[in-house]
Amino acid sequence: MAPPSRALPTVLIIDDDPAVIAALELLLAIHEIPSVSARSPDEALSALRDPSVAVALQDMNFAGDRTSGREGVELFRRIRRERPGLPIILMTAWASLSMAVALVKEGAADYIAKPWDDEDLVAKIEALLPPAPGELARVPKGADLCGLVCTSPAMHEPINLALRVAPSDASVLITGENGSGKDKFAEIIHKNSLRADEPFVRVDLGALPESLLEAELFGAEAGAYTGATRRREGRFEAASGGTLFLDEIGNLPLAGQMKLLRVLQTGEFQRLGSAEAHKADVRVLAATNADLSQAIQRGTFREDLFFRLAVIELHVPPLRERPEDVIALAEHFLAAHAGGPWELSTEARDALMGHAWSGNVRELSNRIQRAVLVSTGKMITAHALGLAVLPARSSPSAPVSLPEAPAELPGSETAGDVEERRQVEAALAAASGVVAKAAADLGISRQALYRKMRRLGLAVERRIKDG
Repeated sequence: MAPPSRALPTVLIIDDDPAVIAALELLLAIHEIPSVSARSPDEALSALRDPSVAVALQDMNFAGDRTSGREGVELFRRIRRERPGLPIILMTAWASLSMAVALVKEGAADYIAKPWDDEDLVAKIEALLPPAPGELARVPKGADLCGLVCTSPAMHEPINLALRVAPSDASVLITGENGSGKDKFAEIIHKNSLRADEPFVRVDLGALPESLLEAELFGAEAGAYTGATRRREGRFEAASGGTLFLDEIGNLPLAGQMKLLRVLQTGEFQRLGSAEAHKADVRVLAATNADLSQAIQRGTFREDLFFRLAVIELHVPPLRERPEDVIALAEHFLAAHAGGPWELSTEARDALMGHAWSGNVRELSNRIQRAVLVSTGKMITAHALGLAVLPARSSPSAPVSLPEAPAELPGSETAGDVEERRQVEAALAAASGVVAKAAADLGISRQALYRKMRRLGLAVERRIKDG
């Protein structure tokens, strides 16, 4: 089968059986999902150099006389080293099923048994694929966004990246300006991980004095330092089995960086005042508003620690780059701080949309809280927000919402789905049924339009010209 356009998210099929490859290629082609194939581990690793490979569908055996699954285990771990955030679905025969289950604990996205169910397999793949260029992302059914308020397309990529890497144990470095919501993304990763029922422990490294850093992170025995009258549990112990979120990692002094690196390398730590080693079964997430590449050049941040922490980098855009979120967030905070029938006046909405938001979401929350406290009525004004009244202007266009996954029952469409269906139908009508032209008018790929039509329940018939 000819390789697809490599700008689109692609599934890599890894199997030594030509019949299996042919069947999977046909199944994915029917569903307009691009695919490439590899018949050996070496071919698979070579194919992974292409960044458009977004999901791997991997068999557990690659020789006719071997059924132990050991080759699959070795390949899985090599892929995880090469592409730590890549979702991997394992294909197993019953002989290697237990091995596949074990690999899910190591970060595999899922597994299927041969022979597979076509509908189930396609659903698993589509849930893991990122959106095609120009296509808006959809939140997978059952995903926990931890109350994140978001309507801006600029947030789709970080949300979907967080959900894709959540099931793995890969370290994630979350970057972004102060107040942009980095901590919320750390929560999302934890809540959608295999450690979701275990502790989520946050440490603000910017607020810790250097003298207490080691005791705070790793714990201390009684008498280890002045005032230590009893054994103290460190944050690594408190987060055992769960997730440790190191906020403001750029503020960690070099001595602390060296000790943290040692824990990440060995998986072990020692309490202050003790020589006994303890196992650190912890996933580490870190966040910073600093440019760590510049800190590395200045010699204030260790390059080896950076690479340990930044297996996956996730950037949270500032609020000024997602203006569609401003009013939605303001109304969310208004309900949280005030409750009841409070409203934003027209001038307040204009002032909110015209503000630069150097303090990002945190500043917006604080201004709404201030306005509730100083307002004498139930109508929030620009003055109460501490913002200048702007000249009257036309309302901004309605933001494109981030729709949740469709309900299980057909016909239970959301308002967003209805509007999206109307836009697609109008584009197809204006293009006289030429899918390629309609897709171009909508600013998405032809394959993305086919997937969108299928999701919205619009018939994808070959009588529609595909250009």
